[in-house]
Amino acid sequence: MSPFQMEKTGGACKSALPPLMSLPRAAHAFHSFDKSANLYPRSSCSGNTATTRDEWCDYDISTDYYNDAPDTGVTREYWLELTDVTVAPDGVSRYAQAINNSIPGPTLFADWGDTVVVHVSNALSTSTNGTSIHFHGIRQNNTIQNDGVVSITQCPIAPGSSITYTWKAVQYGTTWYHSHFALQAWEGVFGGIVINGPTTANYDEDLGVLFLNDWSHQTADELYVSAETSGPPTLTTGLINGTNVFDETGHRFNTSFTEGKAYRLRVVNAAIDSHFKFSIDNHTMQVVASDLVPIKPFNTSILNISMGQRYDIIVTANQSSVADNFWMRAIPQSACSSNGNSNDIKGIVYYGSNPGTPETTGYSYTDSCEDEDTSNLVPYVAKKVSSETATEGESVTVAKNSDNLFKWYLNSTTMVVDWADPTLLQVYNNATTFNTSNAVISLPNADEWVYVVISTTMPVPHPIHLHGFDFYILAQGTGTYSDSVTLNTDNPPRRDVAMLPSSGYLVLAFETNNPGAWLMHCHIGWHTSEGFGLQWVVRESEIADLIDYEILNSTCTEWKTYAASSSVEEDDSGI
Repeated sequence: MSPFQMEKTGGACKSALPPLMSLPRAAHAFHSFDKSANLYPRSSCSGNTATTRDEWCDYDISTDYYNDAPDTGVTREYWLELTDVTVAPDGVSRYAQAINNSIPGPTLFADWGDTVVVHVSNALSTSTNGTSIHFHGIRQNNTIQNDGVVSITQCPIAPGSSITYTWKAVQYGTTWYHSHFALQAWEGVFGGIVINGPTTANYDEDLGVLFLNDWSHQTADELYVSAETSGPPTLTTGLINGTNVFDETGHRFNTSFTEGKAYRLRVVNAAIDSHFKFSIDNHTMQVVASDLVPIKPFNTSILNISMGQRYDIIVTANQSSVADNFWMRAIPQSACSSNGNSNDIKGIVYYGSNPGTPETTGYSYTDSCEDEDTSNLVPYVAKKVSSETATEGESVTVAKNSDNLFKWYLNSTTMVVDWADPTLLQVYNNATTFNTSNAVISLPNADEWVYVVISTTMPVPHPIHLHGFDFYILAQGTGTYSDSVTLNTDNPPRRDVAMLPSSGYLVLAFETNNPGAWLMHCHIGWHTSEGFGLQWVVRESEIADLIDYEILNSTCTEWKTYAASSSVEEDDSGI
């Protein structure tokens, strides 16, 4: 059992959970665990072997996980500590911020139906940053206060303070957690989440989360000044699972294959501003999930993956007769961003005992920033979308404000929210109106369908992320949206991040079945900080009953006291 993870159980489905990283845990966190609590081995059940990955105890891949999920009785408990660090992931040192002294931070493992408890401590000492942890893609059904978004669901966690998040793993698959305070996620505050469950294709071995990042030798905060004044900066390079080489220093990620075995990789794009084309030379990828939605498998040699998106892929090792070493490539697309080392963000897949330098050639491609074709992203559990009760149109623009700084606008509103006065606190205090800059859209009624049309005339694509829901992609294309565009309502793709194409439109739908204040925003870090977002306040009359006021208020009191004594000023959108 890892020191980061404590497991309490009254019986559950069997799973093989990989150990967490061996890292020192903060001493004070250990004392919060009750050593007298009884720990039991997990109960076993049939299914989910290498040849039966579609099975999961008394459930399987066809189970409607929106309405039915195991209740394992298991609590997975983790302790995460945020600290200032100096890192050199490509051999070049710089300041960063890390979870448990690691970038990426430790992966959180759970089984479908487990309860996950995460204790987060802010131990920053040279920075005055607050923090929060958002569990990206976790729907937080009736647990809105655990969504981890400053200014929306909580105040920042002040240095020297901590908070505990608790949520139920009613979904399964691959996702990630990251800070939702300013640009902190791209200073290194992120890590993987693996929720074990059934899969739509068989495989032999799970290789875990594979992070793709862009990276600079300056901090994101330093670069934000130029992003606001001159537009998105050129990033220095990129990393695969937190490592790469640069000017003959550093170390490449590598992983070994055994001929004939099938491997599952959980690919996450955690970049601030890079859309990647991902591939492994000579190998074919079978894609089995998009974000946290199992899909009917399809094959591809190159995978398009935008910021915030995840794909679960299965790669069969069948190329040992061709070569011993193959390049794994993450190529940032120049059509939507700039990277100074775009041809050398690579890892190594090798057959045999040791990695060598590959001599293989990559697949040809056209530089572009597009999602995978929606016709390939067919959810395994089929759903239909009902006629809309409400339709919201959002036009995207960018302009410089009175201070000559770039800000993004949705329907002429650039989002600005207050770290010290989050939406949930306003709702608890019976607010009847919100500031225009809070970009609130109220949806008071239960179980209604909302269609959202997002459009832009600008030649810049945007990965749109919605908290609290899997949305349905009804249409996605270039040109002008009109009523003549055909909407797909018969089992359309579902996910939580989708690309708004450049000079195009994205039509989404979701059902108001989850009360809360839910952020929707572009997942390009610069754009989020520049106000590209809005919030849906869903079923406002039900939200107060879901709030633990004591925790919400005490976190805000601690933050206000710290911010005043340390002269902390909010200088971005607040999210």
